[in-house]
Amino acid sequence: RAAEWQLDQPAWSGRLRVTAKGKVAFIKLEDKNSGELFAQAPVEEFPGIAVEGVTDSSRYFVIRIEDGNGRRAFIGVGFVDRGDAFDFNVALQDHFKWVRQQSELARQAENPEQGPKLDLGFKEGQTIKLNIANMKKKEGAAGNTRPRPSSLGGLSLLPPPPGGKSSVCPSVPAPTQLPGTPITDSLLSWPQPPAAPSAAAPDVWGDFAKAPG
Repeated sequence: RAAEWQLDQPAWSGRLRVTAKGKVAFIKLEDKNSGELFAQAPVEEFPGIAVEGVTDSSRYFVIRIEDGNGRRAFIGVGFVDRGDAFDFNVALQDHFKWVRQQSELARQAENPEQGPKLDLGFKEGQTIKLNIANMKKKEGAAGNTRPRPSSLGGLSLLPPPPGGKSSVCPSVPAPTQLPGTPITDSLLSWPQPPAAPSAAAPDVWGDFAKAPG
């Protein structure tokens, strides 16, 4: 009980620091001006016998100090501010929480089959397939959306006449209908010159009709 201590006449006053080396925490009592070490208490577990709280206050503790030669002593320490006492508790709790986490990681490293497995690596001979057909299709569709070229004057080019295999040069007159030639769709699709008397019809075959054989 802290009420049994001579709180108005402490045997020593200074600053308290909590440090750590590996898994062991050290409570160091130092001179508040020079930093000279007055005493220290190694803490290997918390809560434990190295640090105990009193029953009648949250600002006072009993710590076990050691001189490094095997000699130990229990002394009572207290904080003027309650917030400092809270920070003292939290510092020790955080350190030993980290110690437990490190121990758990080391245990899992020694026995990996006991922990959860999440293997995202490729197995030997394993391959992956990327489907880029849709990408090519979209690129081709985008290319087909270009407007068709137009002729001079803003007029679109017309397709060839039905049944025709080749276009007729504008400078060459359209052939006239020979006597006895049936009228076809290809002839109807083009304007025909006025019919001339059959007697005056030109000899289309020319000299080919007079050639021997």
